[in-house]
Amino acid sequence: MTSSRAIWEKSREAAASVLPIVGIVFLSCLALVPVHTGLMLSFLIGALLLVLGMGLFNLGAEMSMTRIGSAIGSAMTRSKKLWLILVVSFLLGAAITVAEPDLQVLAANVPAIDKPVLIFTVSVGVGLFLALSMLRTLFGVSLRLLLMLLYALVFLGAALTDGALLSVAFDAGGVTTGPMTVPFIMSLGVGVASIRSDEKAKADSFGLVALASVGPILSVMLLSAIYRPDAAASADTVVEYYESTTALGQSYLLRLPEYIREVAVALLPIFVFFLLFQLISLRLRREALLRILVGVVYTYVGLLLFLTGVNVGFAPLGYELGAALTEGSRIWLLAPLAVLMGWFIINAEPAVHVLNRQVEELSAGAISERAMGLSLSAAVALAMGLSMLRVITGLPLMWLLIPGYGIALLLSFFVSPTFTAIAFDSGGVASGPMTAAFMLPLAVGACTALDRPVITEAFGLVALVAMMPLITVQIMGVIAQIKSRRTATESAADLGDTEIIELWEVA
Repeated sequence: MTSSRAIWEKSREAAASVLPIVGIVFLSCLALVPVHTGLMLSFLIGALLLVLGMGLFNLGAEMSMTRIGSAIGSAMTRSKKLWLILVVSFLLGAAITVAEPDLQVLAANVPAIDKPVLIFTVSVGVGLFLALSMLRTLFGVSLRLLLMLLYALVFLGAALTDGALLSVAFDAGGVTTGPMTVPFIMSLGVGVASIRSDEKAKADSFGLVALASVGPILSVMLLSAIYRPDAAASADTVVEYYESTTALGQSYLLRLPEYIREVAVALLPIFVFFLLFQLISLRLRREALLRILVGVVYTYVGLLLFLTGVNVGFAPLGYELGAALTEGSRIWLLAPLAVLMGWFIINAEPAVHVLNRQVEELSAGAISERAMGLSLSAAVALAMGLSMLRVITGLPLMWLLIPGYGIALLLSFFVSPTFTAIAFDSGGVASGPMTAAFMLPLAVGACTALDRPVITEAFGLVALVAMMPLITVQIMGVIAQIKSRRTATESAADLGDTEIIELWEVA
């Protein structure tokens, strides 16, 4: 595939993810909620930048980050040195998380915490738990047992944590499993799993994303012992009303230098790490190295366009729309619109179709790709609706997360370990870029307008989106097992009838 065709394909996939939201917002603003014309124009320009940015970013991550993860994973495998695997996993996990676009957007929206501090804390958490995931893969530790122990620790920590950062902690676990981190972690895990020769090694390469997402939750909880943000702190989102098209253009141009620097700082650690590995161990051929370097350039430009489009175009309109929907009787439109957006957000994510095919193959066709897609769409739509109901009513996040994760862990006893691993990995697929880019600012705007504490009630949205697929995917697994048992029973019954007839005829 030529570069131009690859860019077109990735941009088309990105458009499928962005355009449903653009269409719903555009129609809502035309028919239901009036917004400033300049703000809508800025939103449409931001949508164009998001499509181009996500397309370039996904292509670049595929060309560079996935290949870097695979190459370094293979190099670690050849060394067969446990300490090297753990140290490199920690450093790589931390470095790759810094460049995760979803985390960049979340950190920019959290009030009362410095953005670099939050990003550093989350990155360290991912690095530590990626190293733990490698240990689990190498030694074949039960994923179900490990998840139960870790989530018991998480909810024990939640009971002791300052409530002001609790929602942010759970959201941090959801945003770290994004388009940059997931392919990298998966390719790294497959390489390390190849050290083992037993038949369970391939299955144990699943679940890495699930374990890596626990690290940020615990690390942000620890951060709350140092940071004591005001629970009533408001977001610092600035909504500009442009008087002319030149003022609109200048708003984008003036923000570019800031994001050029931010993206360079975000990508520099992983790039330097790769170059050091190339000089010391990898020694990739010139063509492979050139392809990775081109991929890094695509990743840089894509992330730059993505962050510019989100922060200048998408977030302000999301904030404004959320605030406008709280006025009068329009407040009852907030949850239904969020449900509608949630349905289309997950349905348009390219990674979801990969997951759905994976489940169809794993269940030997008992769960079709279409049925799986519908279950995920329903899960994310419900999560979005519940998030907006929390904004309206002030429902505590723990009232939803504790029973939700309890059900998910209980279901793990009724499905195969591989299904459980895929289910917990699917949370990263569900909480895609559009959740942090638009839905979170929508919730922040509604919270601010209702004079509710943003940091406790708007945040938690990503956490709910990441949680719901854990339940629906495992329910699909239970259905698949029931179908397979029923089919086996019917086949045995048919075989028995045939045998009786044959014996009778012989007699």
